[in-house]
Amino acid sequence: MFCAIDTDILLYKATTTVEKAVDWGDDIWSLWCDLKDAKALFQKQCDEIAEATGITEHIHCLSDHGNNFRKVVDPRYKSQRKGTRKPCGYVAMSNWVEENYKTYRFPTLEADDVMGILATKPENKGKCVVVSDDKDLKTIPGKLYRPTLDEKMDISEEQAKRFFLTQCLIGDATDGYAGIPGVGPKAAERLLGSRPDWGVVQREYVKAGMTRDDAIQQARLARILHWDDWNEEKGEVILWEPPSASQ
Repeated sequence: MFCAIDTDILLYKATTTVEKAVDWGDDIWSLWCDLKDAKALFQKQCDEIAEATGITEHIHCLSDHGNNFRKVVDPRYKSQRKGTRKPCGYVAMSNWVEENYKTYRFPTLEADDVMGILATKPENKGKCVVVSDDKDLKTIPGKLYRPTLDEKMDISEEQAKRFFLTQCLIGDATDGYAGIPGVGPKAAERLLGSRPDWGVVQREYVKAGMTRDDAIQQARLARILHWDDWNEEKGEVILWEPPSASQ
């Protein structure tokens, strides 16, 4: 067994905690941090994950620096975060983790996608625990541990599919994709009913005055990559396509 960890979150927590502001007077301020403290906090989080899961083998999953395939799918993806800075020392800490821990960082992918790929790789089935507070990881079948809530989940294929279709309908304001305006979690639950499938999502987009292509675009933004969404040999994303029966 091993843990595939959303290391972006661990790094953000560690560097945000140790960041300090200094007033030099005459309206001059600066930020600084002691990376020794950040490193200690990072390791403390790793130790807590190991204690909670009983698993000491960790793979740290990191987002690509700056490049993101979803911004090709839709240039507006996460555009509301443009100009938002990372905490002081974040990049240096990220590089330190790569040098000192077992890590995976794939071109154009977010840490979520790296975890999704590792967790759904056929030989890893039943051997991987995804560790992340991000709700989007509920779209990945398998074991999920959410540290902040101390919540352990076993997500079935059907549950993962349902959560993915729900995300397609409601969107995610945090990530900058809208879904269908006016459709929230309760409405999505009702629309999907007892037998959720892509046809429901497509139909609701058309009813809302949108198109099938709009629905597919939103799905590609919502989709956390699985093993079969990634061409390992070429290092390229295989963009999600609707099931043929629903086309």
